[in-house]
Amino acid sequence: MRLVFSAEGQSWPIKLTGDAERTRNALLRSLPLDLQLHTPKIAGSHIYWHAPFVEDVEGATHVLDAPAGAFIYWPVRQFLEITFAPLQAENAQVTVLGVLDAPIEGIASLAATLKHEQGRRILSGRLTPGEGTGPAPAQTLPLPEDILSARLSLWAKCPDDIARVTTSRAIMHPAGPVFAAEGEARVLHELLWWIRAARGQRDERVLRQTAGLALNKTATRLRDFCHMDETPALLFRLERAMDEPLDFGLLIDEAILVAGRIGAWVDLLIPWNDINEAFRAALD
Repeated sequence: MRLVFSAEGQSWPIKLTGDAERTRNALLRSLPLDLQLHTPKIAGSHIYWHAPFVEDVEGATHVLDAPAGAFIYWPVRQFLEITFAPLQAENAQVTVLGVLDAPIEGIASLAATLKHEQGRRILSGRLTPGEGTGPAPAQTLPLPEDILSARLSLWAKCPDDIARVTTSRAIMHPAGPVFAAEGEARVLHELLWWIRAARGQRDERVLRQTAGLALNKTATRLRDFCHMDETPALLFRLERAMDEPLDFGLLIDEAILVAGRIGAWVDLLIPWNDINEAFRAALD
């Protein structure tokens, strides 16, 4: 079973391997998938994009044991990644979905371009089924239509209120609002994963209240500090949903998908390599 990863006018085959059937089916249901590629900030030698599904780890491989060319799913981060060299120190368990079926030098070259271009332009890609790879059965989620449609819109296109956050030239803008927004969304995303992991171990009412407070806090900061409107409205809607008689497992996954995508769009605005070089220069 194969997939085809394409970006910057090139294509690379990926061979799906292993027994991670649940994650593999979630991936296949999402195909074909348009991608926005991200450069890593901590682990180093990989390229990644955000996965439009939420699954627990399967087959638990330590991320530092993933070989060069591995195609992995990283729960909690909610990334799909292709590695091209040993990663820097990280401590996490990941799901290995397959392996790049091509020389890794092409991915390493793409990663070098991505490192220097992120924040200047979005490097887009596409993941499609290879020949003989059929789709997995579709899923229907019993959640309110307004939430589902807003999440699909968020995944399809960067919201205008996120895109324009880089346009202000007020005092310490746009860096202040951009970094505040990225941090708020990332912490919300991680906290929602923590809440998800606590299902069955803690009172669901407490988990719903905790998720609602976290959603409210992030929405308020994005609205009041970062001058957004459309994006906070979806977070406030999810906060209200935590008090509605909806399946909590489905609802927390939906909130994770939303928070992760918000963080992803903001991340793409940031020229991380330029900032890191300037930070090094200032310190040195």
